Amino acid sequence: MENNAKLLSAIDPIAEKARRRKKRKESKARHVAITVTCYLVLTLVAVFLVFPFFLMVMRSFMNINDIYNVRIIPTQWTFDNYIKLFTENNYLLYFWNTLKIVLFNIIAVPLSASLCAFSFARLRWKGKKIVFGCVLATLMIPGTVTQVPLYVMFSKLGWLNTMLPLTIPALFGGGAINIFLLRQFMRGLPKEIDEAAKIDGANTFQIYFRIIMPLCKPILLYVAVGAFASSWTDFYSPLIYLNESSSYTLAVAIYQDALQNSNLNTANLKMAAGVFMSIVPAIVFFLYQRKLIDGLTLGAVKG
Repeated sequence: MENNAKLLSAIDPIAEKARRRKKRKESKARHVAITVTCYLVLTLVAVFLVFPFFLMVMRSFMNINDIYNVRIIPTQWTFDNYIKLFTENNYLLYFWNTLKIVLFNIIAVPLSASLCAFSFARLRWKGKKIVFGCVLATLMIPGTVTQVPLYVMFSKLGWLNTMLPLTIPALFGGGAINIFLLRQFMRGLPKEIDEAAKIDGANTFQIYFRIIMPLCKPILLYVAVGAFASSWTDFYSPLIYLNESSSYTLAVAIYQDALQNSNLNTANLKMAAGVFMSIVPAIVFFLYQRKLIDGLTLGAVKG
């Protein structure tokens, strides 16, 4: 009996180790299966989402025969669609109009938003919290509510059919969300920086331009790219304020061309215009995606 008890006591730890080893293997196999399934589902979703863009790119290199035959891959690759886009359809002018608006906004929006945020985050004045609350309250106002009053105001100012309605509002921060993000980031910067600068004789604007602005580069880049994306893809505002074809932006020009030429004979040109319209924001995103994520993460942490 004693020998059996000793044998059982020696076997139990071995059996327990075997059971634990088996559980670890099962758990590892389950983890691998779940990971593979997740990646497979994500890959299928990515293919489903990317396929329309892939088809648009392919059709932009097709001739009209491939369009009528509903092919996915061109039988003969051609760049004639892009050449016609900029020579016959005057898309260089539309691109230049869009570029002027974009360049103005990506400079004006971060500069004006950071100036407002600096006042809310680093300066002391009466009623600051009330004013900041009113600024945040504008986030709850739909854009359609202000569209008619803005149109009437710009009409009385004589700004219709000019770039001014698409650029001057950028001097007011470009939206409350930009001011909020910059203000939260600036609040996380040490107050001792301002005090040390004041001891060295720096005034308020010197502190803003020489100290705070360089430290806010990540979040400023995020705001600038956001301003670029909203200006480049803006369709509703140019459609309302721009009446002459010579002042159209790319978004409006593509829309007007689609209305005037609704047959399949120009489908490859439409696809080329769509690719050109979407490829620029895609390049900007891929170039700055890491910095954009870092800037937004830093803003969240410092807030």
